[in-house]
Amino acid sequence: MAAKATAHPDQLASAPVVLLTGSDAVLVEDAVVGVVHELLGDGDRSLVVDEWDAARLTNDDGELELGRLVDAAQTPPFLTEHRIVVGRQLGGFTRADQVTSLVAYLADPLSTTRLVLVWDKDPRPNARSGRPPKSVLDAVATVGGVVRSTDAGSGKELGKWLDEQLATSGLRLDAEAKALVLGRIGEDASLVVGLLPTLEGVYGAGARLGAADVEPYLGEEGSVKPWDLTDAIDAGDVSRAVDSLHRMLSAGDMHPLQVMALLHNHYGRMLALDGSGAADERSAAELLGLKGSTYPARKALDMSRRLGSDRLREFTALLARADLDLRGARAWPPELVVEVLVARLASRGPGRRRVGAAR
Repeated sequence: MAAKATAHPDQLASAPVVLLTGSDAVLVEDAVVGVVHELLGDGDRSLVVDEWDAARLTNDDGELELGRLVDAAQTPPFLTEHRIVVGRQLGGFTRADQVTSLVAYLADPLSTTRLVLVWDKDPRPNARSGRPPKSVLDAVATVGGVVRSTDAGSGKELGKWLDEQLATSGLRLDAEAKALVLGRIGEDASLVVGLLPTLEGVYGAGARLGAADVEPYLGEEGSVKPWDLTDAIDAGDVSRAVDSLHRMLSAGDMHPLQVMALLHNHYGRMLALDGSGAADERSAAELLGLKGSTYPARKALDMSRRLGSDRLREFTALLARADLDLRGARAWPPELVVEVLVARLASRGPGRRRVGAAR
């Protein structure tokens, strides 16, 4: 789900600095990803983006210093039109005397630098975190920067926050569906970060959804067998696939990495058979090195043919992206990573069947 800044996209793109605050790591990370994506455009991330966290900003005496971040912001771009400098985990900078170099830079920022300041938790042991000093807030406002809190709030504020997330995603939930989501997420608004991409993958952008459409993706009880998940994905039954995943993760006590191993093995067999020339299930079993029953080989061969090379490459890319996200590329809980993956795989399968068609 793309993060939203409290500014028009044009204003965000031209702002010399974007300041993000928040206490929920998932919501903060989602906002950072969205802002950097908006600023990056078609640029090469490896050339444009320079990220600094608390570890890189800690000097030899174990104290935080902003000097390196400021130096990075003052560095002209090389082979690109601009640079995006991201300062993360800045919550440890709470005093005015700690941010004088940053305030001085903001008085005359480099026109080719887009500075993203993330005032979230300082991860160092026993470190205290706080909000940006007033001098930083004043400097950002004076230079025409963008300030955004990523916290969802509670009560009416949480409802308004959910409306903003829905507006960004393009999904439309009726009053009953909204109430169901708000009641289920409670104070853990980060659940929405995974829920909305899942719903969009199932029903499509712009879909109008009721409570019956949303309910299956909010979690269920009861364990299932691994093939219940893969069979549901292959059948294109997104609701059953996500339900099976929820049961495997909860009642089945399966770790998301185990789910990934299951899916890699499932599609790995199809990839091995794609273009192999295997004519029947016996030759497919031979190629795959399967002993005993040839039924698994027959299923893999059938699905390999039905999906085709292009779709299998697309699925491989989805699996690779999820692998990276599970290893820290995105600060989503692992359960959300595999849930979004399963929904996307099932929604692109040859047996695609929507449960509760979008209205």
